[in-house]
Amino acid sequence: MDPKLGSHVPRRALVLAAGKGERLRPLTSTVPKPLVEVAGRPLIAHALGWLRHFGVREVAINLHHLGDQIRAAVGDGSAYGVSVHYSEEPEILGTGGAIRQLAGWLADGPFVVANADIVHGVDLAALAELHHASGSLATLALRPDPESARYGEIFIDGTGRIVSFLDEPPRRDELEALMFTGVQIVEPSIVPRIPWPGASSSTAHLYRPLVREGAPLYGLRYDGYWSDAGTPTSLEALRADFAARRVVLGYDLG
Repeated sequence: MDPKLGSHVPRRALVLAAGKGERLRPLTSTVPKPLVEVAGRPLIAHALGWLRHFGVREVAINLHHLGDQIRAAVGDGSAYGVSVHYSEEPEILGTGGAIRQLAGWLADGPFVVANADIVHGVDLAALAELHHASGSLATLALRPDPESARYGEIFIDGTGRIVSFLDEPPRRDELEALMFTGVQIVEPSIVPRIPWPGASSSTAHLYRPLVREGAPLYGLRYDGYWSDAGTPTSLEALRADFAARRVVLGYDLG
């Protein structure tokens, strides 16, 4: 890894790819959302390219909907500069369950979790530096969005510590409501707190109670490009942004 990218970036990551992509049907009835093409590449290639850029070389991918297609397209990961481990989910486990099922594989140190269907330019090195310096149990990349109240508001203080997580907003007018980007770094020590077996949400079942307990969770504000390509409208907007060279990510997908 290039030293200027940071020395605290985790060596392992989980890329979430099990979802059905229901809002993109009928497209995703035959093509899993991570393989939907954007700018000449499947969406998951953007996630893998981002991780590779920051030095992550070992990646787990969870599979459910049309998972065989993802396995066939990505293979062992060598085409993307990473080594891939697959985690099969006969029933979708949610983000929390996906992490919990991989507890052994993720046990060696902090790890990255990111979605396979989001295009962004989050500075993973900066996120890792904050995670390390703060002693955080989980550090999330957060973004301002006018729809934050609809999807779930997160508030951080001046140090980046999360003071309210999908909860009643704090009585401090100077704090801005932010949204979770889907990018996070997690300490393995909190993984056993995820309900198991079965599906669970890392945000509702893990982070919200931890913040309520006063545990150290931090957020790093991200103001750059972000798209989840989750609907036909947002997918076409993302494709148009690439075509018009409006997508600035800060790294080269190769």
